[in-house]
Amino acid sequence: MHSIFGARGGKRSSSLLVIASLVTAMALAHAPAAAQDQSGPAKWAGAPHRSARNVARDAYRHPLEVLAFFGVKDDSTVVEILPGSGGYYMEILAPYLKERGRYIAANRDSAAPPQYLADHRKLLARLEAQPVLYGAVVVTQFNADLHEIAPPGSADFVLTFRNLHNWIARNEIDGALRAFHKALKPGGVLGVVDHRGRTDLSQEAQMKSGYVREDVAIALIEKAGFRLVGTSEVNANPKDTKDHPAGVWTLPPTYRLKDKDRAKYAAIGESDRFTLKFVKR
Repeated sequence: MHSIFGARGGKRSSSLLVIASLVTAMALAHAPAAAQDQSGPAKWAGAPHRSARNVARDAYRHPLEVLAFFGVKDDSTVVEILPGSGGYYMEILAPYLKERGRYIAANRDSAAPPQYLADHRKLLARLEAQPVLYGAVVVTQFNADLHEIAPPGSADFVLTFRNLHNWIARNEIDGALRAFHKALKPGGVLGVVDHRGRTDLSQEAQMKSGYVREDVAIALIEKAGFRLVGTSEVNANPKDTKDHPAGVWTLPPTYRLKDKDRAKYAAIGESDRFTLKFVKR
């Protein structure tokens, strides 16, 4: 059988294949490493057990890039502060750490308000209902420094996501940082993500909006015995003007104004956030 391309067509076909291979290689080289890597956290970020609600947040929260920035490994002991019933990071970290590491959920204690206690009960029910994924999860109590969130000096990482603003507002920040410092090994990592406040306003002026000035956060954390070793802009959002009627909760996923200007706030996306990496001194 003769090729319909003839001799010249065969060479042209081969050339096209070479070009296609080069284009594919270039595309893979420029694709995010986390998207290419289907082992480790990426395996669990793409697993079917994750809730649709959480998956929808990935475009704003970049969990794989955040965990890579902090340096979490499969044999790490990781304490996540207040994972809540949603368990956004728990869905990825708990199964990833199950075999060689340890995932500790430092969640509410009995003094928490009723709505938070209800979330805590939902978390416990979820752990019990999915033992294959969450059977190795350790649950501890967190409330400033009233409890040990992990045995002293045992944790490689303490991670907190969008919580600082609450602790500062409630004057609980010093106690919380003491608990983190106590739980971490020497040189252990404190990873912090929070809503980045405006630099033209004092922290007090934007306290009720849910935003935290990055310089204020760094000063508080370093004062508590940590050293800043890295910052990442992976969760930055320049569209966030930080002047919303109901503060950060105006934006998705909360939409506190409900349907009012919803399209406008959806177009902005989730808040502008700092991502900070500290080590225990």
